[in-house]
Amino acid sequence: MTDDRIDPPMRGDERETLRAYLDYHRATLAMKTEGLTDDELRRRSMPPSTLTLLGLVRHMAEVERTWFRRVINGEDIPLVWSDEGDYQVAYDASGSTGAEAFAAWQTEIDHARRIEQEAASLDVTGYQPRWGEDVSLRLVMLHLIHEYARHNGHADFLREGIDGTVGA
Repeated sequence: MTDDRIDPPMRGDERETLRAYLDYHRATLAMKTEGLTDDELRRRSMPPSTLTLLGLVRHMAEVERTWFRRVINGEDIPLVWSDEGDYQVAYDASGSTGAEAFAAWQTEIDHARRIEQEAASLDVTGYQPRWGEDVSLRLVMLHLIHEYARHNGHADFLREGIDGTVGA
């Protein structure tokens, strides 16, 4: 695995630090999937779990899309893989390719970065219908860092089970 991740700043301001940690975790998931075939990316962890690296990539595309585009930007758009709003559909990567999933994920990351950079401050809010609450961009960025951190832990185990690669 090539580790091209950029360490977050030691003395950055709040926004710079949140942005850097989010990008660090995005890069970690990319690193954990580097160099694998579609079949390896679709390999399940262990019965009965259906969790795969490709499913995690697809899930994170949905997470990025939901929190930045739908919540903060207020866009009325469906999920990437489910017109019915079923988040579980993304985890089923059995008919997916790495190229398709990574392109969708990168598209959503690009939108997320643009939305965050154009926001006047971390205090910008959007409505989260599942919670029935307005949430700040600050909370969204922290939530995404949390979500990536959890799933990068899953990715560690999945990658080790595929080819024995550990670390980072």
